[in-house]
Amino acid sequence: MEQNFTTTVTEFILLGLCQNPKLRFLLFFIFLFVYMMTWIGNFTIIATVIFDLHLHTPMYFLLANLAFADVTYGSSTVPLMLSGLLTQGMIVSFASCFSQMFFSHLTGGAEVFFLGVMAIDRYIAIHKPLHYTTIMNQSVCMGLVAGAWLGGFIHSIIQIILLVQLPFCGPNKLDNFYCDVPQVIKLVCTETFLLELLTVSNNGLITTLIFIILMLSYTIILIKIRTHITEGKHKAFSTCGAQIVVVCLIFLPSTLIYARPFRTFPWDKSVSVLYTGVTPMLSPLIYTLRNNEMKAAIKRFRKVHFIHIFTLKSPHKVKH
Repeated sequence: MEQNFTTTVTEFILLGLCQNPKLRFLLFFIFLFVYMMTWIGNFTIIATVIFDLHLHTPMYFLLANLAFADVTYGSSTVPLMLSGLLTQGMIVSFASCFSQMFFSHLTGGAEVFFLGVMAIDRYIAIHKPLHYTTIMNQSVCMGLVAGAWLGGFIHSIIQIILLVQLPFCGPNKLDNFYCDVPQVIKLVCTETFLLELLTVSNNGLITTLIFIILMLSYTIILIKIRTHITEGKHKAFSTCGAQIVVVCLIFLPSTLIYARPFRTFPWDKSVSVLYTGVTPMLSPLIYTLRNNEMKAAIKRFRKVHFIHIFTLKSPHKVKH
């Protein structure tokens, strides 16, 4: 039978993270602090990599790009959550909702591909140490970064194109603190089984496969470090260990949300908060705490800029 549904929805109502007034304000200040730390931590990494010549290597170049993806990903979702906590939910326009979904999946997808690129970087560094600088030259690094962003763009635009053509004729309430595909697709006024399968494949299946491939790759790398490397073994273990922790923090929660048919569970919001708000803050902490070279570079960066600021504020000495 022909269906004549047309889109009549012009806005979506986000019910927010929490409905308890006292708890909402407490959560607001907690996640405001988390969001501020996300910006501070990630931009500290970016600035340190840019200004410290010791970190002008492929690994830290990729790390700086991952930090940029982290902060932009968090910025695509957390401000909506903070606004919803202040107002007990909020109203967003149809276009704003789809724009936010596009940017969150663009940056989230790029983040996933960056982790894959960083695993490739470590694999080459461990297995081809003598040819590492030749293989991972500037043009290759730029190409890998561009490929990661292109992969995120393709991943995101496919979902938006498929979803925006469908009819939305009510209801328009999303039981979430930001717009996301699993909730929005449930508001479509027509059969969505095939679209759900395509979206689960685009999100969950690809995420799960990349996660498995990354864990197998890091297992091979760790075995190689343990059996074939004598000098710098601790540093290599520490670097790979930090990347494995970040991979698990990003992939495990997103797999729980996307790698299943779109059903709602009581813990969905908590899991979403973990990978949209908390993980972008934890990533720079993990990389800096487990990386002595990065910690030393940050200390040098802070010392240089502190001296510069102190010099600017000091009165000029009188010449005799």
